[in-house]
Amino acid sequence: MTFKNILRIKIGAIGLALAAWAALPGVAQADEVNVYSARKEALIKPLLDRFAAETGISVNLVTGKEAQLHERLLSEGRNSLADLFVTADVGNLHRAKAAGLLAAVDSAALRAAVPAAYRDPDGTWYGLSLRARVIVYAPDRVSADTLSTYEALAGGEWSDRVLVRSSSNVYNQSLIASLIAAHGEAETEAWARGLVANMARRPKGGDTDQIRGVAAGEGDVALANTYYYGRLAASDDPDKKAVAEATRIFFPNQDGRGAHVNVSGAGVTAHAPNADAALRLLEFLASPAGQQMFAQLNHEFPVDESVPASDVVRAWGSFKADTSGLARFGELNSAAIRLADRAGWP
Repeated sequence: MTFKNILRIKIGAIGLALAAWAALPGVAQADEVNVYSARKEALIKPLLDRFAAETGISVNLVTGKEAQLHERLLSEGRNSLADLFVTADVGNLHRAKAAGLLAAVDSAALRAAVPAAYRDPDGTWYGLSLRARVIVYAPDRVSADTLSTYEALAGGEWSDRVLVRSSSNVYNQSLIASLIAAHGEAETEAWARGLVANMARRPKGGDTDQIRGVAAGEGDVALANTYYYGRLAASDDPDKKAVAEATRIFFPNQDGRGAHVNVSGAGVTAHAPNADAALRLLEFLASPAGQQMFAQLNHEFPVDESVPASDVVRAWGSFKADTSGLARFGELNSAAIRLADRAGWP
């Protein structure tokens, strides 16, 4: 056997050993970042692909339900390969922080891109895109002049007319938390009981189902996040577009604190083996390039106000947002869940 053949064999053996080492749990690789995302792959992957193309840092993506990924991070502990955790709603972000799953990071780029109202004061999570929780209504049965606030939906004139998903959904929990922050628990519980009494049917399905229900005449108004309506309006599917055309959106509380807004966001994990790469990715997602992609892909509002929203979103016009502080709404999540239970909100 020649020296050249021996050298080839040794190099091949070294390559196999390195591959086996890379496959072992708890072993991080250079120039990569591992993302656990509760957001759907179709939304997040185009941004990750662009980051990889621009930086040369490979991105490994694991997607799943928020609760599943949360539990996976807990069980993996210090052995986790996850570097960045991406999820929606401040309620979920606060739970991750409270469970010790996120690390505080300090970044001038993130502070400049993400307004203080849309990030954790301690730097454990940063909002990346915004959605408003609005009233969707049927214009053939409801005049916009009769709409005003979330609070007003508990009034007797809306009896058997309101559609809304379950209180087990974190979007509703955060809305309830915002009302607790504004009015206290007693007044908010009275509102929740009134809303339950006004429900046109028992809660079922997601936000899109509530919008479809309004279009079908199952109810006259619904609570939903704006991007669900935006997806319907931007769809090439005639049936979906017809649902959007049969409904309208109304931004509540414009004469007061403003419409409830929430974020999709992310944080570097507490035991990130590639923390520097994770921070670079987080900064990219908050950059103008990342913000533009969020806006166009999912019809969310950029957290960076200098970045334009999609044509669909811009057509809705401007509105006043409640910027009293999302972190507080996250802290009130448990109280909101207990309140909804007491009020009989399924």
